[in-house]
Amino acid sequence: MSEPHRPADTVGAPTPVLSVSPVVLQAPGRAVDLQVRVSAPMTGGELPIILLSHGHGPSNHLSSLNGYAPLANYWAAHGFVVIQPTHLNSRTLNLDPDDPEAPLYWRSRGEDMKRILDQLDQIEATIGQLHGRLDRNRVAVAGHSMGGHTASLLLGARLTDPHDGTEVDLSEPRITAGVLLAAPGRGGDALTDFVVDNYPFFSTTDFSTMTTPTLVVAGDRDTSAHLTVRGPRWHTDPYFLSPGPKSLLTLFGAEHGLGGVAGYDVAETTDENPERVAAVQRLTWAYLRTTLYPGESAWQRERDELTSRPDPIGRVESKSAPAR
Repeated sequence: MSEPHRPADTVGAPTPVLSVSPVVLQAPGRAVDLQVRVSAPMTGGELPIILLSHGHGPSNHLSSLNGYAPLANYWAAHGFVVIQPTHLNSRTLNLDPDDPEAPLYWRSRGEDMKRILDQLDQIEATIGQLHGRLDRNRVAVAGHSMGGHTASLLLGARLTDPHDGTEVDLSEPRITAGVLLAAPGRGGDALTDFVVDNYPFFSTTDFSTMTTPTLVVAGDRDTSAHLTVRGPRWHTDPYFLSPGPKSLLTLFGAEHGLGGVAGYDVAETTDENPERVAAVQRLTWAYLRTTLYPGESAWQRERDELTSRPDPIGRVESKSAPAR
């Protein structure tokens, strides 16, 4: 019996992680104050920041600051400060289901991320061990599923507000890189009737304005049949329908959980696969590291490692920014 393929050590050894929650940020006009978890390496300075947006799944706590430990822990152990909000759609908050923006709170989710960036001073003051260690010029956003929709809006995608017909621009210039994990694709005839009737904001998603460098991660078995009639291809729309620079990581055999990125051993992961999660950890880290630090070779090294495997777990394709 052959040994499983073990990737070469191109990332480096992890460091101990400090994780603090809840850090409460004032949010006037929001139903409740904004609670976040902050995870960071115990040592080091000038640390880049990742804002991590959770999804909307059926679990009670994955869709909150308590989810996505496989990603948050890994990124923090390898040099990032990871900040995770509890968005208003979280079941942990048990808000009024008749709220006009319920159940997905698409607009306030993006506003949560802006509030975090506005209150980095407060975060540093609350967590004394972080004082003076944040690099505010290197900020990325990542999101899974509905969190991917939130991240795409911050990266420049737009939509039309179904309530008043206005174009919504939530793009955030302080964010200079992104990762979309199993994110929703285009609207129109790609959507199921249920989505059109219940989540009409999905109908007008426009990726043509999403110009920020982004890695799109999609599973080739992520059918999301309750959302789209296009099958797994729908989750690649943010790559194909946006201008470069972009990269697409397609994971072979992956479903919506991408192997289990939302949490360790969680029941809603239908494609539990530690090797797949490890690949997502390494490749997303390498992409963000290289995008935020031009000249870094981590992304190319990890791509080379992926293609050198006798049985690749996925493939990467990329496109450059359009010529001017």
